[in-house]
Amino acid sequence: MAQKEFTPAAGFHFLTPVYDVGVGLLTRESTWRGELLKSVDPRPGDTILDVGCGTGSFITRMAASEPGATLIGIDPDPRAQDIARRKFDNAGASATLINGFLDDDAVKSIGLVTKVVSSLVFHQTPIDEKANILSSMRSVLSEGGSLHIADYGLQRTKLMRALFRATVQSFDGVSDTQPNADGCLPELIEAAGFNNVRETNVTPTLTGSISLYRAMAV
Repeated sequence: MAQKEFTPAAGFHFLTPVYDVGVGLLTRESTWRGELLKSVDPRPGDTILDVGCGTGSFITRMAASEPGATLIGIDPDPRAQDIARRKFDNAGASATLINGFLDDDAVKSIGLVTKVVSSLVFHQTPIDEKANILSSMRSVLSEGGSLHIADYGLQRTKLMRALFRATVQSFDGVSDTQPNADGCLPELIEAAGFNNVRETNVTPTLTGSISLYRAMAV
């Protein structure tokens, strides 16, 4: 699988080891990840793909919630995946990790899944790549499957916009993050071929507001 440039989880490679600490302290992680887990609702027999699984925080939660689900994580950052593997070992969790991007080759290799999830990935990707990832997500989902995204969405208030600028955009830059802050994701999700696109939750945090989106592949 060809490698290309990507923005590390915390904006810089040297910050990857402390990424989980930052997310835990600054984003009300237990709140929005808890809501995301409710939305995904892992069931026995599910095959769930976590796109940009990073350090494995959410895929480990899914494994603990439903051991009968088949879990696959894909991420281009080997350092983050090393952290994820340690989490799996400590939790006694089981998941398959793929190093790379969700491109055409990965879609063919993975096959069809019942659910796709992604958290805190889209705000770090250029606008055309956001669309490409969503298109690949649609390709890998079986009919009737569901998409679940947690990410920085429309920053609705002056306070949330100011916090977003001071934190996320300081680390990840403006060009990739601003479309999210302007509310681009629902339109991009629909353009990728998904139906019933809904923003189901908004969590205000010290880094701006994090939105949950749900859509169906029908």
